[in-house]
Amino acid sequence: MPRPITAVIHAQALRQNLAVVRQSVPDSKVFAVVKANAYGHGIERVYESFKSADGFALLDIEEAKRLRALGWTGPILLLEGIFSPQDLFDCAQYQLSFTVHSEQQMVWLQHHPYPAQFDIFMKMNSGMNRLGFKPQQYREIWQQLSQSDKIASITHMMHFSDADGERFGQKGIDYQLSEFEATIQDLPGERSVSNSAAILRYQNQLQSDYVRGGIMLYGSSPDYPKHSIQDWGLAPTMSLRSEIIAVQQLNANESVGYGSSYVAEQPIRIGIVACGYADGYQRISATGTPVLVNGIRTRTIGRVSMDMLAVDLTPISDAQVGSEVVLWGQSSTGTILPIDDVAATSGTIGYELMCGVTARVNFINQE
Repeated sequence: MPRPITAVIHAQALRQNLAVVRQSVPDSKVFAVVKANAYGHGIERVYESFKSADGFALLDIEEAKRLRALGWTGPILLLEGIFSPQDLFDCAQYQLSFTVHSEQQMVWLQHHPYPAQFDIFMKMNSGMNRLGFKPQQYREIWQQLSQSDKIASITHMMHFSDADGERFGQKGIDYQLSEFEATIQDLPGERSVSNSAAILRYQNQLQSDYVRGGIMLYGSSPDYPKHSIQDWGLAPTMSLRSEIIAVQQLNANESVGYGSSYVAEQPIRIGIVACGYADGYQRISATGTPVLVNGIRTRTIGRVSMDMLAVDLTPISDAQVGSEVVLWGQSSTGTILPIDDVAATSGTIGYELMCGVTARVNFINQE
């Protein structure tokens, strides 16, 4: 039989989280962000749950082609735009919208040899300082792009750096939003400003014709720990489950695992779980990282190795070989261990955990 570690993708939870986006911003069109292979879930596995969205947003043209192969005929947005002039041929063939954030991309557009009418999202660098045109040059470049016979429409776009909290003691969106609003004032065109944190935290304060729902769709809170997924009405969409494959009894002063990083202070019963960093579980996860055994919350102990980790069985008297272990997500009995709780103890964020599950883990879809 196969090794007992499985990533369960919950279709109903995906639909529920998309519904939360709709309820939060009922007047906006919703792009479901499926970059990084749908945040590690698999584009093909989430498509049926997300196909009621108004569009999809991602990075790679190959992922866009996968969506078209699944039968999607609606909008697809390339969030980082094109990476070479050759990409424009694919954008025309597969009817892809794309971000324009650099003068080099403008040159490629200008010199595209065939007639085409592209819908573009013009990116403003309003303070995050990754991609986009600075406010002082934005209007001039907009004028140039608006006169191009290659462009059908221009949507104004920006990305918040601090929508999940404060920036220098002030509301995190203020410094960027004021720049954006002042710069595009009186310019025609729709706008796209809201990521997951902005959708949830500023749903009644922002005008965004297109919102880009990302991490919230996958059951992680964008402003954890201020708000949990329960606070936002979100559900976990990925459950990483395994089993106990061995049980050990440690005496006082005995250790477990590499480096003897955990030494028992008193007799303790531990379970060895078929999960390690080669499956995508963080090696840096320290003793005390939460885990569920038979639906009961307990903790990891010792160092995570390539294929195994150890858990404390003290709270679970009936645990034995074959007992279910949930590394994050939902147990078969319905108990939930939010991925954000696991990530926080591991010094990271839910995004990294779900994107890091490796190819040797078996994925299954489940309602």
